[in-house]
Amino acid sequence: MKNHNLSIILLAGLLASCVGVQPNPPYVYNTNPTYSWGYAEFYGAYYADYGNNDNVISLSLFSDSLKINDIGSLVGVGQYLFLEDVFIAPTDTLLPNGTYTISDSGLPFTVSPGKNDTVDNEVYPIGAYISYYEVNSARSTLKLITGGTLTAIRFGNTYSIACDFKTDDKLELKGNFSANLPHIDQSLATPKSIARKRFANIFLPKNFGN
Repeated sequence: MKNHNLSIILLAGLLASCVGVQPNPPYVYNTNPTYSWGYAEFYGAYYADYGNNDNVISLSLFSDSLKINDIGSLVGVGQYLFLEDVFIAPTDTLLPNGTYTISDSGLPFTVSPGKNDTVDNEVYPIGAYISYYEVNSARSTLKLITGGTLTAIRFGNTYSIACDFKTDDKLELKGNFSANLPHIDQSLATPKSIARKRFANIFLPKNFGN
């Protein structure tokens, strides 16, 4: 009888230990950021040498405590949305009202999708992507944006922007912005087809490009 009771106790302890060992839940990234500030950079007909005379704007939006320090790096916590190639009509210099679709077409009201590019054996992102700067920097990462739309409405100097994107890992990425959106004319400072400046401290996933 004592042996039977002991077996029951040992079995109960074994079951309890099995129940107690649970896998860690997947880390959840913010899929609906509120961007508090940002800017647009106008590059003119940046791809004219490739036969596309539409103008190009790069759009940068930032959330939470993210800011640019004195050496041009992003610091703080939050999300950084970067849309490298937003195509607009040759007659436009500001981001016009409308809905923009993630597309490779290069037509007005489209945004180039996020992709991997390789230069000198180094892989880096181009096109559309979101960078996550987390409290635990080990969790900071980048996700390519491969589909969806962005809607922009201008009220004087203020823009209202709503995002409805999809990332390369099937994440549904929303997000909104409602604030002044300064436009910076880079059309003379950046020669056509010359690489545009980027933040140096972009966090890439460990398997990025593989």
